[in-house]
Amino acid sequence: MALVTRQGGCHCGAVRFSVQAPQRLDVLDCNCSICRMTGFLHFIVPPSRFAITAGEAQLTEYRFNTGTARHFFCARCGVRPFYVPRSNPDGWDINARCLDGVRLDELHIAPFDDHRRDEATAAIHHLSQA
Repeated sequence: MALVTRQGGCHCGAVRFSVQAPQRLDVLDCNCSICRMTGFLHFIVPPSRFAITAGEAQLTEYRFNTGTARHFFCARCGVRPFYVPRSNPDGWDINARCLDGVRLDELHIAPFDDHRRDEATAAIHHLSQA
């Protein structure tokens, strides 16, 4: 699988990041409370393929429920471009909506049923190994 380097960031531009990802983005649309309300479209990468390139000091962290997931928001505009997911605490979960120049019709979107978390996580585990 060939990887391309993509850039992204928050709405105001204070937080910027770089991620190595497949050209074709297979993303997940989770129905948990925070993802449903914010419209987060997920793809997970290992730490070696992700870097915060600007604005790390602008990030605010939010944890809830089990406290495992580390949600990072821009303190200026409130956008959450990435986080450390509960399902893969050794990886980074990128919001495809925060990538520069990516259109929704270019994404391959699959549902993730958080109400059946264990089953759904097992079904997509291979995506975090890419």
